[in-house]
Formats: sequence, structure tokens, C-alpha cells
Amino acid sequence: MAVVLDNGSLVVEISEHGAELTSVKNKETGYEYMWEGDPEIWGRHAPNLFPIVGRLKGDRYQYRDKTYYMAQHGFARDSEFEVIEHSDTVARLRLNDQPETAAIYPFHFQFDVVYRLTSQDTLGIVYVVTNTDTHDIFFSVGGHPAFKVPLESFNDYYINVDPRRKYPRAKLVGPYLDNNLEDYFDSTQAMPLNREDFRDDAIIIRTEGNPTSFVLSKETQSHGITMTVQDAKFVGIWTPYAKEAPFVCIEPWWGIADTVNADGDIAHKYAINQLSPAQTFTGSYSISFF
Repeated sequence: MAVVLDNGSLVVEISEHGAELTSVKNKETGYEYMWEGDPEIWGRHAPNLFPIVGRLKGDRYQYRDKTYYMAQHGFARDSEFEVIEHSDTVARLRLNDQPETAAIYPFHFQFDVVYRLTSQDTLGIVYVVTNTDTHDIFFSVGGHPAFKVPLESFNDYYINVDPRRKYPRAKLVGPYLDNNLEDYFDSTQAMPLNREDFRDDAIIIRTEGNPTSFVLSKETQSHGITMTVQDAKFVGIWTPYAKEAPFVCIEPWWGIADTVNADGDIAHKYAINQLSPAQTFTGSYSISFF
């Protein structure tokens, strides 16, 4: 079932499955900004990543001498959320721990995804993780929204990153992070979309918790988006290298894949978030559509 927001300018649809943003349309023009989710190419629109981002080594981790198995990006994207709040401009969806999650993630938690139309052209997204356990919990969280980029003009699109500077760039070996290969991403000029740049998977920029904006558009400025990330540690840019995919993802992450030398203990995991009992973590970003 779709949860709909409508402020007279934008119509936003959110699925209770995964609390996933599935559609953003301009009411006047009918233009759709989000990727349609064709399963022949990539069957998702904007999955929410929790309680891990990326892949664990061997798809497993240890906690208190017990091994748990979890697939890439965690289970929230394939879970049913409950709608806690809904109005014309706000939707809050919630996932609590359940017996089936305890089998792969032995923590009590509350995970809320909040969508809010903050202006005529801007959608805010907030992740709220609450520790409902009696001891510390460990987690990562992030977004994976895919924005439509027509194939016939794919290489005419570009991404601008602001502030314009050289950012540390995290690099992957296969699905894992290798901090010994760290490079730089130069945002002093625009990055034209080029599939060859994604041969080795996502381009990962270390935003290091600083406010950063990403503009996806083309020279004519006919349609595009501006994503402003408030405090994420990383932002990934991705499109499938091996397929002619008419979309690009801009992904704010509070966490990242295991390193190549990870020991498997979730408490030692690189860039993991640790939250004390009854405490709350908040991460946010916004998307403006033009």
C-alpha cells in the first residue's frame, strides 16, 4: 500500500514495504524523478539500509562469541513498516525488532523513517534509530535513492558537489573497503556521468559528517535534483556498470562495508555506530526537485 504526500506541487509515494520512496512527481508537468524499479535492471527505487550498509565479510559477523548471518545492506529494505504518522506533508514509518530479526540481529531497536515535504519542491528524509535494549547496540544506516536519467542523454548529465574541493575517496576491492587504496575525488569541476567510472562499483566520497550538496542535472537544466546531506560520513554514487541503466543513485551513508581486514566482531566494525540504552540517533538529508 502506498502512503501519499501532496503539497500541491509534488506528489510523493512511499511503500510500507521497506518504507521505500517509490515515486516523486511534479504535479504540473507530470515528470517522474525516481527510477521505476524495473527488476530486469534493478528492482528497487530507494531502499533504506539498516542495520548495515554494504557487505559484511562472508555475510556474517560476531557478537558476544556468536556468529550471525546477514545479507548486503541489512533487512530493513525487505521488511514491512508500520505507518505511525501521516498527513498531506508528513509520513513516519516504523520498524521494531521482531523474533525473525533477532535471529540475525540480536538487538532491540526502533527504526523510524520520516518523510516531510518541507517546501514546494523539497522532500526531507530523516532516519531515527532508538536503542530499546538494555545494552549498547551497533548499527549502520543509509539511503539508496535512484534518480531517473534518460538513456539517450545519460552522458549529458553531470554531478556537481558543493563545497567544491578535493574530498577523500574510499575505495573498494570487490565488495569490501580497502583503506590502503584511498584516493581523492576532485569536485572543483563537474563530474560528467560515464559508465566506465563505475567499473569498480560505487564512487564513495568521505563527507566526514559535513554538510554537502550534490546536484544531478544536465546543461539545459530541464530536470534535476539537489541532494543536501547534513551529517553523513560517506556518500556513494552508483549506477550498474554492466547494464544500460537509466538511473543514478546518490546514497548518504552513516556506515560502510567491512574492510578487507575486518575481524568480524561487530563492535570493531569500521565506522559502526554505537548507541547506549534509551538513546536516539538521527541522520538526515533532503532532496530538492527542479
